[in-house]
Amino acid sequence: MKTVAQILKTKQNQAVYTISPGAKVFDAIKMMSEHSIGALLVTEGEVIVGIVTERDYARKMILKGRSSTDTSVRDIMTSSVMYVRPEDSNEQCMALMTENRLRHLPILDNGKLIGIISIGDLVKDIISEQQFIIQQLEHYIMGHPA
Repeated sequence: MKTVAQILKTKQNQAVYTISPGAKVFDAIKMMSEHSIGALLVTEGEVIVGIVTERDYARKMILKGRSSTDTSVRDIMTSSVMYVRPEDSNEQCMALMTENRLRHLPILDNGKLIGIISIGDLVKDIISEQQFIIQQLEHYIMGHPA
């Protein structure tokens, strides 16, 4: 299994997008749309104070009849943010995401934010690893007739 650091290096877009807790939800959704992402980390300075996701928007805005231009990110964000470290494995991330029903995990290295990993990033890595193993097995079978 690869480590989070190895997976992060393979991502095309390694940027981490953040927003302040006082920003309007409309601005958060607009930023997610512009960057084709599903979550923003909510920060005050260098400190992560929450995460806001498309799921938060659907459940805490639309279903409650709130206005995205009048509601602040702090009102819908998830404040308890789980994170991983660069040395953690794909398998550890998948377990954490599955157990806690998460789709995004920030990556902290000695308390410093260095990236974010999504469930899609992990699935892509697993598929790539499986394809490599299949190719190796096919070469082995073809190269060694019975």
